[in-house]
Amino acid sequence: MSTADTPDGRWPVRVWPGLVILAVGVLMWTIPPRVAPRTMVHFMTWFMAPILGTVAAIGWWTFASRVRGTFRWLVPTLVLVPAVVLALTVYRGEGKEMAVAIYGLAAALVIWVGWLAASVPLSGEVRRNGLLVGLGGLWVVAGMLKLEGTDADLVPNFRWRWQQSEEEQFLAGRKAAPAPVAAGATVAVGPGDWPEFRGAKRDGLVTGVKLDPDWAARPPELVWKQRVGPGWGSFAVAGGKLFTQEQRGTDEAVVCYDAATGAEVWEYKTPARFSETIAGPGPRATPTVHDGKVYAQGATGKLARLDAATGRHEWTADVVAAGGVLPQWGFAASPLVADGVVIVYAGGGTGKGTAAFKAADGAPAWTAGNAKHGYSSAQLATFGGVPQALMLSDYGLESFRPADGVKLWDNPWTIPDVNRSTQPTVLSDTDVMIGTGVGNDQGIRRLRVTKAGDAWDVKSVWQTRGAKPYFNDGVAVGGHFYGFDDDRFCCVDLETGKQLWKETAYGHGQVIGLPDQGLLIVQGVKGQVALVQADAAELNELAKFPAISGKTWNHPVVAHGRLYVRNGQEAACYRLATR
Repeated sequence: MSTADTPDGRWPVRVWPGLVILAVGVLMWTIPPRVAPRTMVHFMTWFMAPILGTVAAIGWWTFASRVRGTFRWLVPTLVLVPAVVLALTVYRGEGKEMAVAIYGLAAALVIWVGWLAASVPLSGEVRRNGLLVGLGGLWVVAGMLKLEGTDADLVPNFRWRWQQSEEEQFLAGRKAAPAPVAAGATVAVGPGDWPEFRGAKRDGLVTGVKLDPDWAARPPELVWKQRVGPGWGSFAVAGGKLFTQEQRGTDEAVVCYDAATGAEVWEYKTPARFSETIAGPGPRATPTVHDGKVYAQGATGKLARLDAATGRHEWTADVVAAGGVLPQWGFAASPLVADGVVIVYAGGGTGKGTAAFKAADGAPAWTAGNAKHGYSSAQLATFGGVPQALMLSDYGLESFRPADGVKLWDNPWTIPDVNRSTQPTVLSDTDVMIGTGVGNDQGIRRLRVTKAGDAWDVKSVWQTRGAKPYFNDGVAVGGHFYGFDDDRFCCVDLETGKQLWKETAYGHGQVIGLPDQGLLIVQGVKGQVALVQADAAELNELAKFPAISGKTWNHPVVAHGRLYVRNGQEAACYRLATR
């Protein structure tokens, strides 16, 4: 083939194979999110489409485009070499190298093929120069950007490299660390407190409180709002204090705030930083307050006990050293304290899926179970008059005797490559409901657990695809489950498992139930908070307001007539009018 332009000055490039490659890549990025959202198929096509597309495009360009001479090798070099250089330099660390492979190569493919297709009427010289400018400009701009995570649908959040991140703005504006707190009264958990993940029973329910539902006349009143360090856990509330975890530079911090003012009371920092491309940096778990102590697990598996009043460190245990395995998105289990031990997810597989440490000194107490992948926290329940700790993971649901880890029963529902993140929903002294996890279409299952003598019997009451939880917990109110069918808020009849309705309203949010009034407080993925009637007939939203801004995956808290919300960049407290 001739390398020269045609007599009329055109560049005789065969473009249609590139358009086919680009079209296939677009389909790989758009179809899986619609037909199999957040499944392993979705994640793999999201990751592989730009890489496979680039490989195919280089093959087309080299062997089937009619291009010869310098340009035959120059264009693939302009696509690959800058990507590698940026991955090894400005994007290196915290898993952000993948951003270049995914978003950079995808953009390069669009510019490469798109320009050639759009510039057909132009002269060969203009087309060649335009392609060089487009690809070169892409990598110049890419070098000026930094990635700060994605949303739940893998849409990236970029900002200019010279702009401070939310974490940097927080650290720059933060006042000096508070002075050490002198020993004082023990922080006791009282009525109305929210001492651990999703409340005292880990069920996301608030009882004994009646809110005024007329938010139009008496809207939530802002008490305080402030920046916080990155973190994806929630608040524990006890003794007039808030406890949470944050990333503060190279340290993970357990932080105590005054619940009424937001003023920092104390911090305990330990060197650790976990980050990945989707969520970004920060601890994932919520601290637990028990008998005047705070138990907190960091994203790398360090479990610490602190004095709740002063933040004084008492011991640290290492889940990985006990046989655990660091999960893909970090340890996220909030510690459960029961029968003198602290129980957490471990993920070490057979015999080491769940771990417990002695509450008194952090010494290993036991390991048990089959969990290899999961982000749920242990859940207390009593079936057959026997208190037990439930752990939901990729294996299914397992029940252990808290004191010694003896397995009482299990319900295998093993789904490979699925990341269960939600809590078991205890419905009664016989029934519990569990979900399959991220992106799996098998939904939720209601189990009935009974005991006859020493034998346990576990049966499935129903299974439904009417709710497919991602990382979004639901609540049981008035005989119905209110939660999320992927990113759509829904209602499921607990008697039959039938989905009664689902609506696109809040994205990947979280929900709190107020069963005394038949109300729900729903926090949307962008920080908005809605008051919703627990109505089995339809979504009945009573009011909504913007509580905080930014990606909000953390669980909200209601305690003592106040709503506490946080995400990876800010936290706020609102006073709720009561009756």
